Amino acid sequence: MARWERASGTRQALLRASREVFLAKGYGEATVADIVEASGISVGSLYHHFGGKPGLFFALWEQFMRDQEDRTHRAAKAVDGTTERFLAGARAYLEGSWEQRDVARLFLENDGPAEFSTLRRQRGWDWIGGNKRLLGLDDSRESHVLVVLLTTVMGESGREVAACESDREAQVTIDEVIRLVRRMLSAA
Repeated sequence: MARWERASGTRQALLRASREVFLAKGYGEATVADIVEASGISVGSLYHHFGGKPGLFFALWEQFMRDQEDRTHRAAKAVDGTTERFLAGARAYLEGSWEQRDVARLFLENDGPAEFSTLRRQRGWDWIGGNKRLLGLDDSRESHVLVVLLTTVMGESGREVAACESDREAQVTIDEVIRLVRRMLSAA
């Protein structure tokens, strides 16, 4: 087996184990020892590949966010019109929040490394910029307020969907969010 294949396998084992441990205990209560025990990988390898527990958390978050971004981009590209593209991407984001609700709940709570809130805030500003471009909005203050509100609604709606107790409840929530966001966009 090539060295990079072993390294990739080690990284994946650590990510799987950290996900299980973080979901079971929360980030704050999880320890490096818990992750090492769950993965069967050495402490040295964990630090080599991720630099510690925060690095594992950030790697899981980046993986989740990439999945969400890929999902929303695919959905948005499949339809015409700025409003319909936004709504298709929004629906895909919410459906991803349900499909990956266990890990979405972890990231939507405030249980993470100290730097997480700063990183999440920066990602939020990036998301606002992307939504502004997607909707084809100008640089006016009114457009800025609209896209900030829409982006905030979507973020909080993702949290609400992830907290649902059943597929039906999640679908009703997703449908209602999309209906309300459509009304917001129509009124703008």
